[in-house]
Amino acid sequence: MSRRADPAVLSDEEVSDSLMRVGLIAPPFIEIPPRRYGGTELFIANLARELHGRGHEVTVYANGDSELPCHVKWRYRHADWPLEDSVRPQLKNADHAAWAIHEAATSGEDLLHLNDAVSVPFTMFTSQPAVLTIHHPHESALSELYLKYPRIHYVTIANWLLQREQMPRLHVVPHGIPVSDYVFSDQKDDYVVFLGRMAPCKGPHLAIEAARRAGVRLKMAGEIQPVFADYWNTQVLPGIDGEQVEYLGEADLELKNRLLSRARALLFPIQWEEPFGLVMIEAMACGTPVLALPGGAVEGVVRDGVTGWMCRNTEEIADRIAALRISPSVCRRYVEENFSIATMADRYLAIYEHALRDSRPAADPRGTLLRQ
Repeated sequence: MSRRADPAVLSDEEVSDSLMRVGLIAPPFIEIPPRRYGGTELFIANLARELHGRGHEVTVYANGDSELPCHVKWRYRHADWPLEDSVRPQLKNADHAAWAIHEAATSGEDLLHLNDAVSVPFTMFTSQPAVLTIHHPHESALSELYLKYPRIHYVTIANWLLQREQMPRLHVVPHGIPVSDYVFSDQKDDYVVFLGRMAPCKGPHLAIEAARRAGVRLKMAGEIQPVFADYWNTQVLPGIDGEQVEYLGEADLELKNRLLSRARALLFPIQWEEPFGLVMIEAMACGTPVLALPGGAVEGVVRDGVTGWMCRNTEEIADRIAALRISPSVCRRYVEENFSIATMADRYLAIYEHALRDSRPAADPRGTLLRQ
């Protein structure tokens, strides 16, 4: 397989039906699945459930508040979020990562699936093959770290990041969701929705601006992180009047479904290179199109004129709100065909097989073994 090959194109013969013991290592801070905020944690929960349902022996190394059908092991009993602004969370993360990799290695896992860069250096102490899903935007310091560990198979979650990285074992697997968990409706109410962190990179202040330009109601939900308290107080909160613009707190799955299924559109006015944007496919699964500003994964998730629009600015978002002609059923079908949890799991299993093959000794035709 070439370093730029998409595992989705592997033939059936290249994907083994043999069952595996997989150690999924999560950060220790948020429960799995997350009750509210936690895109990485939602990904881990979805993948763990799907692999477990297929008969693989999955162990998730997380915190003790996590509830999954598979094995869960923890070093820290409770979730701890939001994080305090100190060195303590960094030390906790490193301690958890070291413990989890040691525990997984001594428990006989076939393969380790990492989800945080802090875990990478600890792989030098284990012989098991490792896969790392990159959940963050491109950062040169992290890329330099990854290059020091070329034995790991790295997975980007969108094509834009694949083009930025240079590791020798590099793959792309878009996120998938269990589509049946999301309520579909082709009947829409007269409002648009913003779901996401109340952070400058997510652009909630721009969602307010676009909704006001369009003269439409806006319902907002998402976490207010302490580090962005000043931004919230000065740029977002003044625009919330409780009538045209409402803030409904953090969103669990029930609130997500209620808001997304009846909204005319999801506003996604990001101000950074979005790693993936799970909420976009959650909205489309509910039959709701996405109006987004470009950046990172947006171009690979939103199909212009089919499942939404990529817009140049808030003025264009407002214009698109007024002239939306997007089929809810097409949005739902698009997610089913391109972002299902089954497709995502198939691709990861192909990568796992590739990593396991890389780690096995090669046979010399003269009868001796060659170590890779």
